[in-house]
Amino acid sequence: MTQKLVHASDAVQLADVLERILDKGVVIAADVRVNLLDIELLTINIRLLVASVERAKEMGIDWWEHSPFLTEKAAEKALKHALNEKESEVLQLKRELVRVTRGGKAKGSKKR
Repeated sequence: MTQKLVHASDAVQLADVLERILDKGVVIAADVRVNLLDIELLTINIRLLVASVERAKEMGIDWWEHSPFLTEKAAEKALKHALNEKESEVLQLKRELVRVTRGGKAKGSKKR
């Protein structure tokens, strides 16, 4: 049974490679499609970017700053947006209720 000795030069080379990858960035792309009798059943598009945060920001990628799952500020913004949508729906329903009640009977019914 032989054991491989790890030399300090191996660790340095790995660190150099990792530093280069984070500095330059690496993109891995894959597309998977499942067809049955010329009918597309499933499509999966995978895009993986490995880079440092600074490099990603240089490329215009900063989704983690806006994700409601990762930042409290983004979560508050998402909740406010949902609340505004619900308030708009309530206002629209109130207007419809006023229109129906002022018009007497609802559309489709006959007046006597």
